[in-house]
Amino acid sequence: MLEAAELIKAYERNTKIIEFHGDGLSHEDSLAQTEFNINCFNWTVGHIVWYRDILLKYLGHSEQTIPAGRAERYAQESEPIVEDGPDVIPFAELLGYARDSQNRLADVLGEMTPSDFAEERTEEDRTRTVASVVHFNYFHDTYHAGQTEILRQVAGVSDV
Repeated sequence: MLEAAELIKAYERNTKIIEFHGDGLSHEDSLAQTEFNINCFNWTVGHIVWYRDILLKYLGHSEQTIPAGRAERYAQESEPIVEDGPDVIPFAELLGYARDSQNRLADVLGEMTPSDFAEERTEEDRTRTVASVVHFNYFHDTYHAGQTEILRQVAGVSDV
């Protein structure tokens, strides 16, 4: 069974991984591109926060971590960030948003009960438990947090 305390620890671990691999990188470093079809460190962190905000909204907390109007750049299937621009959030700011989203998730998940996780919801003709949605979002978070190790190397920093 999915338990709030374990989820909080798991999301905290992902946030620490993001912070660890982002430590010491400049904004310019976060924009470094690979020759492969994956996105840069900057987009990856912004996307993680964007997806966490979707989960928070699903759980009934609609306040966005990334201010309205700035998050769209990091949405699923958004165009890759290939250079800096007015819609690209500074990397240090994104790392702060990652920490903020972690704290918000910990607060929200910490209030949930087993019956909250067992609740079934139907969206777009698909019925799932809240637990299954939270679990998938955690998987997504972990997938992208794992990419940050490679993206640090792409930025030219091979110290970890």
